[in-house]
Amino acid sequence: MNSDSLKEKELLALIAGDNEAAFKTLFDLYRNRIYGSAFKLSHSAVIAEEIVQNVFLKVWQHRSKLPGVDHFKSYLYVITRNEIYAVLNRIARDYKALSQWHREQDIAENDTEKRVLEREYRDLLNRAIERLPLQQKKVYTLMKVQGLKREETAHLLRVHPETVKSHLALAVKSVRKYCLLHLHQLFGGFLYGIFLFS
Repeated sequence: MNSDSLKEKELLALIAGDNEAAFKTLFDLYRNRIYGSAFKLSHSAVIAEEIVQNVFLKVWQHRSKLPGVDHFKSYLYVITRNEIYAVLNRIARDYKALSQWHREQDIAENDTEKRVLEREYRDLLNRAIERLPLQQKKVYTLMKVQGLKREETAHLLRVHPETVKSHLALAVKSVRKYCLLHLHQLFGGFLYGIFLFS
């Protein structure tokens, strides 16, 4: 065993006996080496510094085992490697969780926008229907809203099916015209943006 190994053994024995000055000496000896390895893998000074702190915290927490360590550099290498993997895995999990959260937020926001637009369109459609003459309104409601056939509508209203057809055609035309005229209220600048950049 060479003199460097003997000095290291003495240092480890002192640390095992709670000697903080000896621990500081050990920290100064290996800090840059651990930092360099951590930075090379993480490309982050903050993460590399965190890994250095975690590695030496583990050395201090398990200091009672140090006198039994024959090859301290190998011992330190294993702790450092495990800590780097642990931190990188945590970052990967955090990134995955954050990405998932963003996706869920985007879906929630899109669903909310869709529901708002659907509600506003229904309101617009209802306003268009309310403006129809009474007979057209009845025909449109029975056929387009309630889904009745022309003959069923004619029977309920006691009119000829051709009359129903005529009323429906006029009602659809009026509703479509009203909705098109008021669509800008529904979409705001959205349609403008589409036309501007298309």
